[in-house]
Amino acid sequence: MVAVPKLTRAQVAQATRNPLQFIAERWTPRPRTVRRAAMAAVVMAVVIVVTGGAVRLTGSGLGCPTWPKCTDESLTATSEMGLHGVIEFGNRMLTYVLCAAVGWAIVAARSAKPWRRGLTRLGWAQFWVVMGNAVLGGIVVLVGLNPYTVAAHFLLSTALLTVAVVMHHRIGEGDAAPKPLVGKAVSQLTWLLVVAAGLLVAVGTVVTGSGRHAGDSSDVHRIPLDWKLISQLHADLAWVVVALTVALWFVLKAVDAPPVPRRRAGELFLVLLAQGVIGYVQYFLDAPELLVGLHMLGSCLVWIAVVRVLLAQRERRAATATVPVPAGQRPEHVPAV
Repeated sequence: MVAVPKLTRAQVAQATRNPLQFIAERWTPRPRTVRRAAMAAVVMAVVIVVTGGAVRLTGSGLGCPTWPKCTDESLTATSEMGLHGVIEFGNRMLTYVLCAAVGWAIVAARSAKPWRRGLTRLGWAQFWVVMGNAVLGGIVVLVGLNPYTVAAHFLLSTALLTVAVVMHHRIGEGDAAPKPLVGKAVSQLTWLLVVAAGLLVAVGTVVTGSGRHAGDSSDVHRIPLDWKLISQLHADLAWVVVALTVALWFVLKAVDAPPVPRRRAGELFLVLLAQGVIGYVQYFLDAPELLVGLHMLGSCLVWIAVVRVLLAQRERRAATATVPVPAGQRPEHVPAV
């Protein structure tokens, strides 16, 4: 058996006051571990969106009719609630898995040497977004799946995905000031693409809120808009995003931009192409549940690709950073990860 070292009273007190610092002083993860932790947070941010969509598409949105308990008498789903209760309660439990992934990312970022405060802050930003969205998810249930709160729930999940992708990207960069890789005109075109993609995602939530998948078999309020009209607006915005992506790729090629920004623009175009095919097929087939679920997954992948295009427009070189060390020891100066 491996002997477990006993902690002194001082060490126990330190671990209680600042557990992250306590772990960081005793564990140094490899850069690959930190990157994997950040990727786990990205993956779980996508999973929670897709499983949340499955709750709505199976009509299980009120499978647990109250919050934070599943019923007034039970914290968990009961056999009387059937499959809908299991699906809704299962999605709630996945929030804890998401919290674990975000927590791992925070611990890994805090324990990395040298400590990069910006990475840790991005991890904590994810944590607070998850907490806020959990509360908002409870409000969604308490107000009977009001479509406006459902839309806000999805948009906050998109914000979580944004922060997770940024954190994963920052691990591969240094901490020097960002240096643009493209000119101002190209940067402005990229930001126009980001805004258009954001509008595309926002209008997509209105399509959902006015469509037939209300999330429950009861009489759930829907956004009072013509579903076909708002779907057409959504499709028009998609074509705008595609056109801006193609224009960006050609501009990057014309100005002989570095290969990474061009590659990211090409990847975005391919994701948009696949998402567009799914979108048109689901429209003409009257939005079958499986295709709507795939479209929600595609929405996450499109937004990830958009954020990666934006992040590829600049670079951060490694800067000299100081490794935090226990008092009384001489600090080391090493290049940032």
